[in-house]
Amino acid sequence: MNTNTTMNHRFAAAAEDLDVHESPAPPTTTSTHPFQPQPQRRPRGFAATNSNNNNNNTTTTTTSGGTPTKSRKEREKEKERTKLRERHRRAITSRMLAGLRQYGNFPLPARADMNDVIAALARESGWTVDHDGTTYRHSSPAPMQPPPIAHFNSVQQNNSNVPNVGAHPVLSGDSPLFSGSPKNCSMRSALDCQPSALRLDENLSPASLDSVVADRDGKVDKYSITSAINSSECLDPDQFVHANGISGTSYIPVYVRLATGLINNFCQLMDPDGVKEELQHLKSLRVDGVVVDCWWGIVEAWSPKKYEWAGYRELFNIIREFGMKLQVVMAFHEYGGNDSGGIFISLPQWVLEIGKSNQDIFFTDREGRRNTECLSWGIDKERVLRGRTGVEMYFDFMRSFRTEFDDLFTEGLISGVEIGLGVSGELKYPSFSERMGWKYPGIGEFQCYDKYLLQNLEKAAKLRGNPFWARGPENAGHYNSKPHETGFFCERGDYDSYYGRFFMNWYTQILIDHADNVLSLASLAFEETQILVKIPSVYWWYKTTSHAAELTAGYYNPSNQDGYSRLFEVLKKHQVTMKFVISGLHAPYQEIDGAFSDPEGLNWQVLNSAWDQGLSVAGQNLQPCYDREGLVRLVETAKPRNHPDSRHFSFFVFQQPSPLIQRTICLSEIDHFIKSMHGEVSS
Repeated sequence: MNTNTTMNHRFAAAAEDLDVHESPAPPTTTSTHPFQPQPQRRPRGFAATNSNNNNNNTTTTTTSGGTPTKSRKEREKEKERTKLRERHRRAITSRMLAGLRQYGNFPLPARADMNDVIAALARESGWTVDHDGTTYRHSSPAPMQPPPIAHFNSVQQNNSNVPNVGAHPVLSGDSPLFSGSPKNCSMRSALDCQPSALRLDENLSPASLDSVVADRDGKVDKYSITSAINSSECLDPDQFVHANGISGTSYIPVYVRLATGLINNFCQLMDPDGVKEELQHLKSLRVDGVVVDCWWGIVEAWSPKKYEWAGYRELFNIIREFGMKLQVVMAFHEYGGNDSGGIFISLPQWVLEIGKSNQDIFFTDREGRRNTECLSWGIDKERVLRGRTGVEMYFDFMRSFRTEFDDLFTEGLISGVEIGLGVSGELKYPSFSERMGWKYPGIGEFQCYDKYLLQNLEKAAKLRGNPFWARGPENAGHYNSKPHETGFFCERGDYDSYYGRFFMNWYTQILIDHADNVLSLASLAFEETQILVKIPSVYWWYKTTSHAAELTAGYYNPSNQDGYSRLFEVLKKHQVTMKFVISGLHAPYQEIDGAFSDPEGLNWQVLNSAWDQGLSVAGQNLQPCYDREGLVRLVETAKPRNHPDSRHFSFFVFQQPSPLIQRTICLSEIDHFIKSMHGEVSS
């Protein structure tokens, strides 16, 4: 009898230790057996009070009166610390997912969770994962061990015959964002280029993957896994093209933007012989076509509806002689600045005259300063331009071009027309104007303080039932502020308040409505012609929660929502091609991290959001590229490796690094870039 009692108590104690998800049983006072059960989990809530009443000696969580010892302030601090830990964990998860997508070619969905990551890792290691989570393996090959140092040379020679997931390495958190440079991969040691692979034993359950990753990370010091042998860090650029399968890929036409300044302010072609020489040079490089800006400030410079196209007719005839395709840009903005080479093209003079008496036709910041780079979207439907609205004026210009060059459209010489929708021809507010004192990486300022946009805001606030919301943010900082320095863009700032969400939705809707109104008329003017819209790359402060720079530019894209899908739905309605400006940023890690920038993360979001909407996507480099390394990055963006839907750009516009005649860039680099875009083998 005594033995049975002892065994029962031991089984009861073991059951209490194993059952960690249920509340602990009340203490038993009838047993007199000397065996003492193991310490139980600390009781909480009502269980703590009940435990205190039964055992007044327990003082770890409650006092003699049953009141918790932690004050409310301490509990609030504990909650804040918990939230910070959760944000830190989510940030780490986000970087891991981005690395797996970019460097590991894992087709993870946009809102991937840990189940998606585990399934992708398991499939990469040879497992089969069904939709219901069932995981199994058909064969049981012996797991491969990391090759010894003595056999490094043989591994390098036979690397092409061995499958290696290290072909697309995941950069560690300590490595610079753009440290993967072919010229930086000197053979420091054999271990620096040791293959990196995650090997799963067939008997290992998916629940144990976290411990495997932890063990692998703990061995970084031992193996110094910084890159793979066949990664971009250890390959010559020519080998890089072959290793990543560029040869034989889709043919992406390459256009080159001709330099601004070929046509003077009187619409005359300045240097016909120089143009022919440049086109002959581009033809020898097998460039598919050229892009020419048609400036509103030149064609309709002096009087309304008086269009002068003579210089452009002469230029287009020369292009036709060389048999090259042509894309034209309806440039409704101003040109000039620090990098313009002394060339300045203003808005039409008659428009500037109207602006002297009615400055509200221009975008305006909070301090009342006017920006004359383009017209305010508030006058799209206001008859303030000699009896015409803004969209009517744009339509008349486009219709005049279509009529003047009807023969070129009929021949098929003009393959596309890009519609300028804002400053620099990009669909964005002029929130980063250097003439206003902005410098990178400032957040910029909202541009909604002309009377027409303020009237629109007042109307929207009244419809919402909150007329006192008819104002711009008062704590959004200035052009060169940082998000954490403002009350609007900081963590838990006003951008996410009821007013902030109302204002940002209105501010973004103005941008979307402008695109919708202009593209509706452009579709009428250019029927059966490919229409293009250029989207900017606002990548700084992308790693913050508010995405302040994107917000001031008109893209309501904080970390908790997609700010591009609404716009892309409108672009899809008009069947236009989205041309995304690729930053091609290659800056020191400290400079990028100081502005919490993420150019590659923004590229991934925008491109996949457009492809998900069924849009045709093209690209253009933001800064001129002078080296092969930068050109290779452009090719990688245009042709995403192992994209699940085999997406790629429909064409690419290359911005030259030098003026029209001055060819300072090495011709072999351009030739290598064009052959990569065309899917040809590089020599």
